[in-house]
Amino acid sequence: MTPEPPPAEPDVARRPAAAHDAPAALCSARHGLAVPRGQGPIAGAVGGRFGRMFPSLPACELDDETIEALVPCTKGRPTINNRIPAGYTYFGQFVDHDITFDPQSSLERANDPHALTNFRTPRFDLDSLYGSGPADQPFLYDWHCRADPGVKLLHDHNPCDGEYAPLDLPRNAQGRALIGDARNDENLIVAQLHLLFVRFHNKVVDRVRDRHRQMTSSEVLAEAQRLVRWHYQWIVVHDFLERIVGRSAYQALRARADGVAPAVARWLSAWRGEPFMPVEYSGAAYRFGHSMVNAQYTLNDGARGIPIFRPSGQDDDHLGGFRRLPANLVIEWDRFFFGPGSRGNPSSRIDQVLVAPLSRLPPDGAALTRLNLRRGRALGLPSGPDVARAMSIDPLTQDDLAPLQEGVPPEMDPTPFAALQCHLKTLPLWLYILVDARFLGDSEGLSLGPVGGGIVSEVLLGLLEADPSSYLRRHPAWTPELCDDGGGDFTMLDLVRYVEDPDWL
Repeated sequence: MTPEPPPAEPDVARRPAAAHDAPAALCSARHGLAVPRGQGPIAGAVGGRFGRMFPSLPACELDDETIEALVPCTKGRPTINNRIPAGYTYFGQFVDHDITFDPQSSLERANDPHALTNFRTPRFDLDSLYGSGPADQPFLYDWHCRADPGVKLLHDHNPCDGEYAPLDLPRNAQGRALIGDARNDENLIVAQLHLLFVRFHNKVVDRVRDRHRQMTSSEVLAEAQRLVRWHYQWIVVHDFLERIVGRSAYQALRARADGVAPAVARWLSAWRGEPFMPVEYSGAAYRFGHSMVNAQYTLNDGARGIPIFRPSGQDDDHLGGFRRLPANLVIEWDRFFFGPGSRGNPSSRIDQVLVAPLSRLPPDGAALTRLNLRRGRALGLPSGPDVARAMSIDPLTQDDLAPLQEGVPPEMDPTPFAALQCHLKTLPLWLYILVDARFLGDSEGLSLGPVGGGIVSEVLLGLLEADPSSYLRRHPAWTPELCDDGGGDFTMLDLVRYVEDPDWL
């Protein structure tokens, strides 16, 4: 079923301003005016190209001196965000790995951003979970079941009383996970989230087989994948996105004619043919998740305060990945996806402050802020104020940032905050979106602000609308089928309960 055409623009601006659209004659050397090498044709069925949402905007002029002046601006003491449980930090990472994949890209390598190719299909189809299917990647699937060989996904079983977790991702002799996207093994939280989706698929397979005895194995796999994908897409739209952009901004999104699935009018860009992945999204807006990371997490009753990286020179427990899952670091998911009033791990607020470990990334102690700013420069991203004006949103002003300067404790150096104000008119997009969330998001960093929220909403919902196999296109009035209460909703906490309840089929 084809979605309705988008209505008039939603009112997401804080206050009106003239849209920024420089004449083509003035843009000969500007951000994305010409079709960059490698971005013209669409990659077709095997993947999509990266592209630009704001091709007429100039690239942000960012020299090394400015980058070094801005790096300290992200240092400080993060505050907690009880509105967004910490699990959504890593669910966001899982989603990103599902829709983007650039094997030639590295934050530390000066690549050619104009030749980036997105080898991951820009669709919410969980190809990071399913790969290219049991025929092409048989090592992802379980072939021991006589009734339905190659239908369930494979995971490892370890002795229950050993040093490793009873259930883990399938791994080779060196401990590396055999999965559709190696990035889902880079830390123990996202690795266990991937394992959770493996178990979710396998339980849905049992449900489909139990209800459709006459189906062939291929039909069971196809139906199980549809159910898993559509419930996952529902979570992205109705659970994750609402939390990230804030309830008021979420409710401002266009409600579809059926009154169920929110959509977004594309006032920023429109895809022709296959969708692409905007670099303003992948290189800036979606990196808001870095500010949500905590320095440590409580995984279970016995694993409290586990740091995200191995402490320097120590062999203590940590959440670094690319290894077998230790038995004592198994996550109790209700600590990461909790309901109102529950105790668990909250995320950090979405603002310009990053936790200290992100300023000393392994293996060489690189600062994430510096890497992100350099990455934005390499991609030729426009400045945050220019993007705000292009979205008909007034940019942040010095008056908006006044509370930041006033809130500096006497013992802290005010220089980083002064640098933020000094460069406000040309602030790089990634950093601008974090500051925008701090001052214009719901309750000071509990959600994205209008610029970051607008970009993230358009891309996530736009990808679903453009996907002919998504529930928004195939059956826009669809509601989750795996609910236990008939309420027609399905959240990450519901997914956890579905997987872990032996009687819930």
